[in-house]
Amino acid sequence: MRENPVVTARDAVLRAAGLPAVDLGTVVAEQDDPLVFATVSGAHLYGFPSRDSDVDLRGAHLLPVAALVGLHEPAETRTLMWERDGVELDLVSHDLRKFARLLLRRNGYVLEQLLSPLVVHTTPLHDELIDLAPGLLTAHHAHHYRGFATTQQRLFEKTGELKPLLYTLRVLLTGIHLMTTGRLQPHLPTLIGELPAPACIPDLIAAKEAAEHGPADEVVDPARARKDIEALHDRLDAAQAATVLPDAPRGREALHDLIVRARLG
Repeated sequence: MRENPVVTARDAVLRAAGLPAVDLGTVVAEQDDPLVFATVSGAHLYGFPSRDSDVDLRGAHLLPVAALVGLHEPAETRTLMWERDGVELDLVSHDLRKFARLLLRRNGYVLEQLLSPLVVHTTPLHDELIDLAPGLLTAHHAHHYRGFATTQQRLFEKTGELKPLLYTLRVLLTGIHLMTTGRLQPHLPTLIGELPAPACIPDLIAAKEAAEHGPADEVVDPARARKDIEALHDRLDAAQAATVLPDAPRGREALHDLIVRARLG
């Protein structure tokens, strides 16, 4: 049997991201309702997985019409967890309508899932959503990244661990990059190649690869890290003030039409 070059290339991207040798396609094929897409998020997408990182699958599914028109309120979000070949996996999937509503808010997280290059399952609807994504980006997505960074910094202050510090730095740089370029880039090694960034980041990534919950103070002085974080917040504020991104998304009606076609089709 001849190999499908698209699937082969997709698998090569997944391997290059450091994902374990687990058949992720089998996992998504087991779902009750058809998936619009499933991608890998989390540390593998951000470019700093540990040797024992679990696999975070994210996506959207399509509930049948019968689940939406009766008296029962369907669960629009599903969270499932497995262990395969010693690897922990989880899948969080939203019904397409809920996923679209999240896209219309200043939610960078779902946009990162949609645009993740680590694709496990895709469909023509996925392609349509990707085509609509540029019109969904707004200046107010800076609030998402600012808030996420604040939450992760609190966790870093509480635990002193590498992981929340890397998450803090990553989301601030992603927000700055988005406000400056109009493009969404969640991959930290790429970000530090394109933006001025704290010099400690490569060492933090290397340390986290060896120890998921290792202490950050063995790599960087916490006081130095706080100064770097404060400086990145200032840069994000300035980038948001200067961005050419619009105040509101432009794709609401197109998303509505896509959902109706998908559901009735």
